Amino acid sequence: MADLKKPASRDSAQQPHCLLTIKAVPNAPKSALVGWLGDALKVRLKSPPVDGKANAELCRFLAEILHLPRGAVTLATGAAAREKRVRIAGISLEQVGEKIAALLIANGQPAPP
Repeated sequence: MADLKKPASRDSAQQPHCLLTIKAVPNAPKSALVGWLGDALKVRLKSPPVDGKANAELCRFLAEILHLPRGAVTLATGAAAREKRVRIAGISLEQVGEKIAALLIANGQPAPP
């Protein structure tokens, strides 16, 4: 019999999430969105690619611009590569695309096709 005093755990499979391909460019003067490069979002990162600093900054930066908690953005693949995939929890790929398009347009970049 289930213990009714314990709250039910939330199934992470029911929460929206998406994977986003990133082309990371470390050692930039400042962190910024550059635009779309094919299917990948090009992101400049101020941190060097040493000891995971650029990866950590990428996750922090994306969480900040998407207005999500820091833990919502995690590196899925590409820890030692320039092309990475990040997992973004709590938001759909369509919502991510809309937010990024708005940010790029606000910064004078062309919107994705």
